[in-house]
Amino acid sequence: MEGAAVSEALRQIIAEEIKAKGPLPFARFMEHCLYHPQYGYYASGTGRRGREGDYYTSPTVHPIFGALMGRQLVQMWRTLGAGAFEIVEMGGGEGYLCLDILNYLQQEEPQFYDFLLYRMVEVSPVVVERQRRLLASHKARVAWHRPEEMANQEIQGCFLSNELVDSFPVHRVVMKAGALQEVYVDLDKGGFKEVQGDPSTPELVGYFRGLGITLAEGQQAEVNLEAVRWVQRVAKGLKQGFVITIDYGYPADELYSPLRPAGTFLCYQGHKALSDPYALLGLQDMTSHVDFTSLIAAGEGVGLKCTGLVPQYRFLLALGILERLAQLGNGKGEGEALNERLTIKNLILPGGMGETFKVLIQHKGIDKPQPEGLRGPFPGVPRSSVGQG
Repeated sequence: MEGAAVSEALRQIIAEEIKAKGPLPFARFMEHCLYHPQYGYYASGTGRRGREGDYYTSPTVHPIFGALMGRQLVQMWRTLGAGAFEIVEMGGGEGYLCLDILNYLQQEEPQFYDFLLYRMVEVSPVVVERQRRLLASHKARVAWHRPEEMANQEIQGCFLSNELVDSFPVHRVVMKAGALQEVYVDLDKGGFKEVQGDPSTPELVGYFRGLGITLAEGQQAEVNLEAVRWVQRVAKGLKQGFVITIDYGYPADELYSPLRPAGTFLCYQGHKALSDPYALLGLQDMTSHVDFTSLIAAGEGVGLKCTGLVPQYRFLLALGILERLAQLGNGKGEGEALNERLTIKNLILPGGMGETFKVLIQHKGIDKPQPEGLRGPFPGVPRSSVGQG
């Protein structure tokens, strides 16, 4: 179906629901746009990562990211006794991270590779087929699941996600006359408009109360209630091991600072940031920054202890990205080697992916593990960013 037809089909579906139920919380509108089973950006397979997609992720920059993640997973495997180990990657996109991890393990850690089962959790059959083709050389090590199939698993290993949580539907709120108001989507002459009203759920007020945060007058923000539920489901499915969550975001006091009066919600298409969620329905990504404080607190409430939270650049430095970077030029021309090094530096540059992206590691059923990616300190990075449970 052509793009315009997809957008029109989604518009009609959302409009019918508004007619039947009244204005929808923005989170429900966003859920339709991203996850409608036929027309949603992710569920339909429209969303693509990398140079030809709508946005870059760390695995699409260079395979070195997956290799270093593989190195971290090897250490976790040994921490759990070097036996059977499962990796559960949720929302793996095109499958590049899985491919790079498995290539690294097959070449450099064959014993671990032979013990490993890599589970890909994906909502879109179209994306699953892309992943199957990409990962054909590792088909004996990979299995595919829908999210609901993971509810009753007892995983010994690691739940892994890269830029998953930022894609969950969010409630949008604003502080008005000292009271929290929610943004709803209503009909407007064949299109949509935003209206404000009382929160659709008391969880929204409770969310900020639990954080001890009060938004400034007129301040807008996003609340990702689905992220809290996701952590709870992951904790239930993890018998023993780790959860690695890589995403862009901040601790709550920084994310909800008055210095961000408009929040962090954005849309992306063709590597361009857009601000209108009511255009290009089903054809653009929608995203907001992650509140890592709430992820940590929600995990603690269900048995996931916080191992540590660090910027991505620190995680990659600890795992030896500079040493591997120095080796990459061997056997290559000077120009090719230089271009490759400059590309990889995007993963660790301050002010870019290296700093905006964070790596959160949580653990369950292990006594004070010390993942290699959290070791340090490095110059300019406070030790307080790492917490041991």
